[in-house]
Amino acid sequence: MKIRKLLSLLFVSTIVVALAMPLSAQAQEAAKGQTFAGEIMDSACAKMGSHKMMMEKEGAKDAKECTDKCVQGGSKYVLYNSATKKTYQLDDQNKSKELSGQKVKITGSYDRKTKTIHVESIDAAS
Repeated sequence: MKIRKLLSLLFVSTIVVALAMPLSAQAQEAAKGQTFAGEIMDSACAKMGSHKMMMEKEGAKDAKECTDKCVQGGSKYVLYNSATKKTYQLDDQNKSKELSGQKVKITGSYDRKTKTIHVESIDAAS
């Protein structure tokens, strides 16, 4: 009887460990960082999918000037992927400012709940 309880406990413990391993692997993968591509844009223009209207309104000469003017007016820097029409919030606004209006590759982890990339690095796209 005692051996049976011990074997049952061992069996249950093995199942719990086996089920927890994939979750641990997923957490490690998310922590490694992903790469995201797109343009550093302001949130207002990203909602429209283009700088065109704001550039005409503000008299901006290029995407960088438009993005910076919109951010000065209260928008936030975001990553906009024109191929997927997806906008990602960026947690580091200072790193984003350096490459505003440019195509970039961002390495970081993605928080699905807040749709925010926790930026590790931003590099100009080649």
